[in-house]
Amino acid sequence: MTVFDELKARGLLAQLTDEEEIKELINNGKATFYIGFDPTADSLHVGHFMALCLMKRLQMAGNKPIALIGGGTAMIGDPSGRSDLRSMMTTETIDHNCECFKKQMSRFIEFGEGKAMMVNNADWLRDLNYIEFIRDIGVHFSVNRMLTAECYKQRMEKGLSFLEFNYMIMQSYDFMCLYEKYGCNMQFGGDDQWSNMLGGTELIRRKLGKDAYAMTITLLLNSEGKKMGKTQKGAVWLDPNKTSPFEFYQYWRNVSDADVIKCLRMLTFLPLEQIEEMATWEGSELNKAKEILAYELTNLVHGEEEAARAQESARALFAGGNASEMPTCTLEEADFMNGTIDILGVLVKAGLNPSRSDARRAVEQGGVTVDNEKVTDVKAVYTPEQFAGEGIVVKRGKKNFKRVIM
Repeated sequence: MTVFDELKARGLLAQLTDEEEIKELINNGKATFYIGFDPTADSLHVGHFMALCLMKRLQMAGNKPIALIGGGTAMIGDPSGRSDLRSMMTTETIDHNCECFKKQMSRFIEFGEGKAMMVNNADWLRDLNYIEFIRDIGVHFSVNRMLTAECYKQRMEKGLSFLEFNYMIMQSYDFMCLYEKYGCNMQFGGDDQWSNMLGGTELIRRKLGKDAYAMTITLLLNSEGKKMGKTQKGAVWLDPNKTSPFEFYQYWRNVSDADVIKCLRMLTFLPLEQIEEMATWEGSELNKAKEILAYELTNLVHGEEEAARAQESARALFAGGNASEMPTCTLEEADFMNGTIDILGVLVKAGLNPSRSDARRAVEQGGVTVDNEKVTDVKAVYTPEQFAGEGIVVKRGKKNFKRVIM
């Protein structure tokens, strides 16, 4: 199976231009490709996983990745797939986030001379001469055609600012700069980026002539991949200080039955033959597949030792043992009233329920346990001494839990 065929078999490719040329470049390690990352936080999250894994696969096949950090475009609203205008960021914050990204990306791809590169589009966007830009670049874009792009249609009802309208041109300009500076001949992006990506391909060919060569590919489920990074409690980060290895492991251990094989195909480096065998598993066997998925991805992000510890703790938790690595909540004296705290207060403090009324319903419905004992009394109280040492393990439902200590 060729590299290109494997990408398709794993469900990573959707729309593309120049398929035969793309196959030739990828399969022979001749592609210099870029994927863009917006530095809107100081950590990547699991919604970036598909792109990171794709970069790793292609680098392993001899191709050269360019991680393009949007230090310039982060200062402009990006309407792609959004209905609101992104908040603008300071230069200092953007630059700090870029440094954090490179450290995390190094777990997936190898940077260095002749290897992967990290490039910041601030290098050519922040000091643009406006007159020269609209004369040399803007002339190649049709306003009528741009307005047919889905990303702009979504904003037209509420009002599309000229600031946002420039984003397609900026992203297209990125591709041209990468092509001219680094020989970048291919770009990857999510399905919500298709119009912007085509703009870049067309700009290169129009401005630089018929000999200019550039292609685009979109990731099949990148929009869905972005949703992977969000849970009811917020984002699942790659930074262990934001999402612990145990919480990271548990996130993937708790994917739905319908998604586990899809995630194994797209995000792990297990042989397809092994994954297709797991696709025949049913019932409780799917839990084993979820453990494999969680271990493989935790190993990829946090290393083998942390993955093993997280898996051991998760198994201990479900077996009623000592899960030392589980997320922990620390109570303070102010949380106690007259020397006690009730179960509703514990649930809210631990972040297992958003409010006391929601916590009350969880208890009344039989969905709360403390140290594997079901709690049915909404007036149950606990003293500080009970949270000393290893504390107590509080669960809401099967998948939400915290160790609560004092």
